[in-house]
Amino acid sequence: MSVLLTGGAGYIGSHTALALIEAGEKVVVADNLCNASREAIRRVEEMTGTEIPFYEADVADTAAMNALFEREEIESVIHFAGLKAVGESVEKPLLYYRNNLDSTLTLLETMERFGVRRLVFSSSATVYRDGNAPFSEDSPLSGSCPYGRSKLMIEQIIGDVCAASALSAVILRYFNPVGAHPSGRIGEDPSGVPANLMPYISQTASGKRQALTVFGGDYPTRDGTGERDYLHICDLAEGHLSALRYCREHEGAEVFNLGRGESVTVLELIRAWNRANDMDIPYVLGPRREGDVAVTYANADKAKKMLHWEARRSVEDMCRDAWNWQKQNPDGYR
Repeated sequence: MSVLLTGGAGYIGSHTALALIEAGEKVVVADNLCNASREAIRRVEEMTGTEIPFYEADVADTAAMNALFEREEIESVIHFAGLKAVGESVEKPLLYYRNNLDSTLTLLETMERFGVRRLVFSSSATVYRDGNAPFSEDSPLSGSCPYGRSKLMIEQIIGDVCAASALSAVILRYFNPVGAHPSGRIGEDPSGVPANLMPYISQTASGKRQALTVFGGDYPTRDGTGERDYLHICDLAEGHLSALRYCREHEGAEVFNLGRGESVTVLELIRAWNRANDMDIPYVLGPRREGDVAVTYANADKAKKMLHWEARRSVEDMCRDAWNWQKQNPDGYR
């Protein structure tokens, strides 16, 4: 029996695939490669000495999902597939609602048809209402942008399905995943201008970008820049393994935050990068980006208590590993 990773060739999916295989799990990946690379899975195969069944397919495609479930023995699903850029979701809300909701609805219908009853869902801290950090799982929800609202809608759908059926689900609200596997073999590979901070810093450090643009210097924070809870990608991948194990042993739906539980401003992250990698990143202050919030960081006590998971890697580890990935892969997986 295998664990299906939808969107498994992406940044979080590929690191989770590696963590699962190293823990003895069998993995199947489905990804339409709109924001991912087949090379990421090839490298995970090389790192683990394991062949990973790979399906280039849109998770919203019912026929493709039926064919996958008919061919593979799927025991559980970790659902990553979806669009995830905050700014783009503000500009293209219909695209985000259509893609993120359709893929989830099709997946849930397929799981029901084939009797697959274990789901881990990749949600987001953007479901929380601004102004209430640190966020615990029972903090007020609203969604700060169309991306966040699509995630919140999906959480509600999953909860309703669990209440009406034998489906058991764990919903993981991520904070800000950054960094790369310390080997430098897999990492974050955005197309075009990065929407996330760490790859923007990495590309500036490599000379691909002239300077880092910091979006907003007038927030009500320690230094005027946004505060975030940065989480090493390998800690996040291990969180999925813990969530999967919990899901197999419990019924119904449960929500967990995955974060370090402390905030770091953009300027503090830049200084941490400089310390970790002995360099001086040039940056300029720009206007706020629509959809962004001032402060977001986790209360992750529930995950520590119930999943027996907590973040172990430091901000400097994140910066060091991100730069190691960038140096080894200046053009990403291309």
